[in-house]
Parts: sequence; C-alpha cells; structure tokens
Amino acid sequence: MVGPFGGTTAATLLRAVLAHPERIGDPAALTVNYAAPLADAPFLLEARPVRTNRASQHWSLVLTQPDAEGNAVTVCTGSALTAIRRETWSGSELPMPNVVAPDRLTRRPPTANLAWVDRYDIRFAEGSLHHDAVSPADDSISRVWMRDEPPRPLDFLALAAKSDLFFPRLWRRRGMRSPAGTVSMTVYFHADQAALDASGDAYLLGEARGQEYRHGFFDQRAQLWNAQGTVLTTTHQLVYYRD
Repeated sequence: MVGPFGGTTAATLLRAVLAHPERIGDPAALTVNYAAPLADAPFLLEARPVRTNRASQHWSLVLTQPDAEGNAVTVCTGSALTAIRRETWSGSELPMPNVVAPDRLTRRPPTANLAWVDRYDIRFAEGSLHHDAVSPADDSISRVWMRDEPPRPLDFLALAAKSDLFFPRLWRRRGMRSPAGTVSMTVYFHADQAALDASGDAYLLGEARGQEYRHGFFDQRAQLWNAQGTVLTTTHQLVYYRD
C-alpha cells in the first residue's frame, strides 16, 4: 500500500502506456492496485497491450522493485484502457458545485513529509482538514481548487495525479488521522485533448466523499471539473485503514 496519495504512481503507470509505440487512442480508464509501498529506488515497469480492437486497446501493467535480497517483487499491478474517441450525444449528471473562487481563498500551507502534495497549489473551498487538529464531521465531503505549482498546461498525466489529490475521507469523517492507504484506484478519463487545451494551466475543482467504512476498508469517490464546468475525470478507490 502507499500513503494517502498514490497519484504519482498512477501517473507513472499511465506514462508507460502513453509512451508505448503500439498505443492507439487516449486514456479512457486506469486501474492501479497497490500491493506494497513503492520505495525510493529503481523499478521496472512493464506495460503490455493484451488486446487491440478497432477503436480501443486493453493494457496490462506490472511494476516491480528488488527486495533486500535483490529479488524482483511486485509492488503494483494495473490495467488501462485507451480508446479513439468519436463524436456522439453527450450529457452530464455531475454539475459543477457553486463554490468560492480560488482567488478569494488562501493556499494550503506546506505539509511536513508530504513534499509531493506541496508541488500543488491547493485551496479548500469546503471540507478542509486543519494542520494541528481535526474535528468530527457529519459527512466527508471536500471541495478543493487545485493547480500545479508552478502552473503548467494540463495533460493526462497531471489528471491522473490530481485525481488522487485528496486526503483519506476517514480523517474528516472521524476527526482523527488514523493510518490509511489506497489499495486500489480507478480513474475514468472523460476529457479529450480539446478539453485539456481549454483547461490550460487554470485551477481545477475537485470534489471527494467517502461512502462505506467497514472492516478496515472504505471507499471514496471524486470528480474533477475545469473552470468551464466540464467534467474531466471521475474516480473511485478502496482504502485500507486501522484504528
């Protein structure tokens, strides 16, 4: 398992797919299963297309690292779907929440031992988790403006990483920071290149909430919108926790 934020690992797996010479289409879905913590050490990542159809392609992903004896052990497994998008009827049942604009909010201060998170300009519109203390909440909803720091144009890798830019919902719901880590995460990409271009380097709005907490696991879901109100990704993950 990884920390509460496994987005960098998801982006790493997606990068291998995007760079593969046999790839067709753009990302449509990415699932990552975190079997063990990813060490700050060399790793081997295999991205293999297992089935290619006329407009879609299925991928198998395996990331390994050497253990203390030098044996390769599996750290992450995953799957991906890439697809050639075509024009169809479109609709949405996820309206963008009406929240305070990011320029009227304060950036979240740096966090000790979470340097990856500090590479983002994060501004809580609702559902903040305070630095020094937390208090129980009736629900686990957070609405957060987010942008790369320094700003850069949006791409699929950044979308994969930002889709996991939420602290565990358990922390807000219970009002305590118990150990937790993502064990499986799926990101669904609804954005095409035109939506990425329209997003530019502006803030995205993310909303996350937990659903069921039971027997040491809970699931949480999230969505990302660009400033124009277009849904870019939806995501669902299973998180391990202990008291």
